[in-house]
Amino acid sequence: MKGVNLLEKVRWSKVKDNKVIKVVEKMKWTGVKILKDEEWREVDSVMYKERKMYVSKDNILRAEIIRLHYDTPVEGHGGQ
Repeated sequence: MKGVNLLEKVRWSKVKDNKVIKVVEKMKWTGVKILKDEEWREVDSVMYKERKMYVSKDNILRAEIIRLHYDTPVEGHGGQ
């Protein structure tokens, strides 16, 4: 998925996670965008669980998110 932005990767990763696949199928079947008293919500094709963006169990994507947001010169650990 080279050249695809991070949000787009999060959107597409939901098709790899069985838990999310079941939730999305139930949402489509019932015709809703919110499920289980707002435990699950879909906004702009991005899944949220308990009001937090849900990143599917894709270790490569999760590592990229961590690297991009926590391994900067200001926030990084500098090898220490």
